[in-house]
Amino acid sequence: MAGLTLNAASCVRAVSKFSTCTRCEVICPVDAIVIPSESLPSLNLAACVGCGGCVGVCPSEALALDDFNSTNFFFDFAQESDNLISCKKNVPCISVLNVEHILSLAILKEDVVFDMGHCGECSIADKCQAEIEKNADECNYLLEAMEHKSRVKLEDISFVDIETISEEQDRRGFFQAINLKNIGKTKAEFDRKVEVATDELLEHTINNEQIAQIKQKSIPDKRKILFTALKRADKPELFHVIDASELSFTSTKIMDEETCTACQMCYRICPTGSLSSNMKNSKIDFDPFLCIKCALCHDVCEPKSITLSTSYNMKEFFEPRVQNLIKFSVKRCNECGLSFTSLKGARICHRCQIEEDEARTLWGIPDDM
Repeated sequence: MAGLTLNAASCVRAVSKFSTCTRCEVICPVDAIVIPSESLPSLNLAACVGCGGCVGVCPSEALALDDFNSTNFFFDFAQESDNLISCKKNVPCISVLNVEHILSLAILKEDVVFDMGHCGECSIADKCQAEIEKNADECNYLLEAMEHKSRVKLEDISFVDIETISEEQDRRGFFQAINLKNIGKTKAEFDRKVEVATDELLEHTINNEQIAQIKQKSIPDKRKILFTALKRADKPELFHVIDASELSFTSTKIMDEETCTACQMCYRICPTGSLSSNMKNSKIDFDPFLCIKCALCHDVCEPKSITLSTSYNMKEFFEPRVQNLIKFSVKRCNECGLSFTSLKGARICHRCQIEEDEARTLWGIPDDM
């Protein structure tokens, strides 16, 4: 039983009902997360064990633990001389850390060591251990491509914290903490414990305030951290081109000019502003370093005009640049006089074309006349 919170406005499934993201549901080792069709994740807080695996895989940082913050951990750990990360020392489970956090730490430290000694006896290792090992492999692959000397090491250390506090001390400290000054805080903590103990699915919906938040483009903290860490890293002598399928948190994209309908949906729905256009909607630009690989643009593109590139140039890590994916011809509609994106030489806008087609149908005029 642990405290897990979903910020519905940050979840990519709140942006579009067509989102295929189920990463949190897939990684959960105790089935505490259920995603109904075309809905937001539902949480069974009583079943949650607080491993944080779902927090680690969420592309938009929509999930958070009550008693652990990955961003705070990063800054605390980056200042320490120790390089050991262990579920018995400083994290609920190593799977709570995203590849971007791990890569950033590896850049700033000589090495990062994962304590895998407790995984053998852990009841949730079947899913979490595989995720930890995959993240370590990805980080080492990227570090090698960056020509960086640091590595992420997996070692069976089995760290044990000698400082233990008895349940009686915890109980006594809880009651001693109750006074008029912090009774409000204690009440809030009590209410949260009651909520967490409820053995039923906590459903989430979107209200008006959250709708406003969804419309705002925002970059996750983990991407800002990685950008800051890369600023301190030495540029490699050669910018290597890597296999894009080995990269879990960003991408490069290709746009098919023949099938794109200029519907504007892909860049309007992009949660970080990685895809964008201009005031005339005459182009689609893409910034790979802002992409969180949430797949929303792919999910909403009806003609499937957006595809992932099979390669990724590491230059994007050190010298980010905005790429133009496609350009459109903007003309003034012969019927309504408004500007529109003209595809294949069209002279009237889409709305006027629909009205004309409907009129032809009513008048019985064939399409070829």
